[in-house]
Amino acid sequence: MKRVLAMIIAAAVLPAFAPVTQAQNLDDTFRKVSPYVVVVRSKGRDVGASGVTRFNQTGSGVLISSDGRVMTAAHVVNGMDEITVEGIGGEVVRAKIISSDAAVDVSLLQLERVTAAMRVAPIGDSDRVRVGQQVMVVGAPYGLAHSMSVGWISARWPPNTIFRDMPLAEFLQTTATINTGNSGGPVFNMAGEVIAIVSQNISKSGGSEGLGFVVTINSARKLLIDRKVFWGALQGILLTGDLAALLNVPAPAGFLAKDHLQCQRVLSGRFGK
Repeated sequence: MKRVLAMIIAAAVLPAFAPVTQAQNLDDTFRKVSPYVVVVRSKGRDVGASGVTRFNQTGSGVLISSDGRVMTAAHVVNGMDEITVEGIGGEVVRAKIISSDAAVDVSLLQLERVTAAMRVAPIGDSDRVRVGQQVMVVGAPYGLAHSMSVGWISARWPPNTIFRDMPLAEFLQTTATINTGNSGGPVFNMAGEVIAIVSQNISKSGGSEGLGFVVTINSARKLLIDRKVFWGALQGILLTGDLAALLNVPAPAGFLAKDHLQCQRVLSGRFGK
């Protein structure tokens, strides 16, 4: 009888401690992964009929090699004039794009130097991720550096099923909160390994509605790291009608380039080195 009573008491008490244990695990994971995460800030220009407009963009990224390679989202850095990265220690380092693929929404940056506070993130195997697993997103929503959100994997989407302008990306859908500034940030499993890179958030209200989409790290690695690629950036506006005539374009239409063409060859490499 005493043994049965003890079992009943234990069954009643253990659930009360479960949230505490989970919170401790999340705290440990967050402290472990924070040095892997960086804030990515970029400055750009937009050329329009009214002239040149300057703007800033804030995103997130993750250090994937000891020689200063940072992975982030392509839409955060592509076509920008200046890119800087800030680590957990607050030091700001200049960076440049060495590879980018808009079809998978991932870019690779090269830092001028790696600061003492930065750490190289371990890379997980996204093929082993299952729906229902808990994940952690660390980034800079609305510029708030090293902010954490936690959720679950709610679906897996093969290439060319979610976003038509990103046909090569395999996506995981997550309930973790994703806002402006999280783009390019890492998604971690509970072991502290990077399993995805934040890409998009579908929202009708303009806020987070639990429809976050992240590019699997395996597809990012395959398309951006394991192959030799060239990156070219040429952006501008189409000139037609009165604007074309004003600029003396000889043909009925023309293209006004606002960014110069850049090409970089990236040698294949490995994560974690």
